[in-house]
Amino acid sequence: MHVGIIGVGLMGHGIARNILMRGGFTLSFLDHPGNQPTDDLTSLGASACATPAEIAAIADVVILCVTGSPQVEAIITGENGIASTIKSGAVVVDCSTALPDSTLRMAEIVRQAGGDYIDAPMTRTAKHAHEGTLNLLAGGSAEVLDKVRPVLAAFTEKVDHVGLLGHGHRLKLLHNYVSVGFMTLLAEAAAQAADAEVDPQVFVDVLANGGGASVALDRLAPYIIDQDREGLPFFVSNALKDINYYRDMSKASGARTTVADGVSEALAAPVNDDQGNAFVPELVRLFRKEPDS
Repeated sequence: MHVGIIGVGLMGHGIARNILMRGGFTLSFLDHPGNQPTDDLTSLGASACATPAEIAAIADVVILCVTGSPQVEAIITGENGIASTIKSGAVVVDCSTALPDSTLRMAEIVRQAGGDYIDAPMTRTAKHAHEGTLNLLAGGSAEVLDKVRPVLAAFTEKVDHVGLLGHGHRLKLLHNYVSVGFMTLLAEAAAQAADAEVDPQVFVDVLANGGGASVALDRLAPYIIDQDREGLPFFVSNALKDINYYRDMSKASGARTTVADGVSEALAAPVNDDQGNAFVPELVRLFRKEPDS
């Protein structure tokens, strides 16, 4: 199969490399200023395309790995979008974090144009993308999912079929609400501990040996102890976007958002202070009190 990918950023670059190296597929990617350097991809035989339509005209599988629903909608329905040229029977695999209602609309547009659609957002980090060990939460037809499994196997450790189309994105928002919510709470506690001059190693050890043991602690501990932010290269602005998507999804279904509203408020403060490009572990620093004047 000929594979196309749109979004060769922190996550998409690792996906693209593994499609080429582990999967052995022919690959085309969208040339975009937001891409990571792509010299290694072209050296492995990948080709750059100028528009999503150019990719859709030649690809059997088109992977989307972009920021969110506005970007996905523009890629599919915009001028020179995927829907204008998609091959009959080709499959769009949306690995972005998007709103389920938007996903259903985009899938219907792609189906009307002759293609199929799977929502398959990722869990894990950019490190796992480069290692080819991402996990995917796939929603949609089992038959369509089986059709693209050989491609997905090139960059994943596990692909869970979680239900109907849209359920992949719904579960990703639930997952990120819990994950980002935990890390936001932990960062605020770590900031308070630092303000009180608590030894950071002692703080981490106390949590790790008690009820605070968690993946959130594992990911933030390198920053809490050594100010190493690379354990989770995930922008605060993207964390806020995901929390607000969760709030939108919950409000649309009539669910309560009391805690989510607080997490959103906490994350909005550094974003509004032009710190949106900080990585999530840096919330420990951003949440600290201002020094006395």
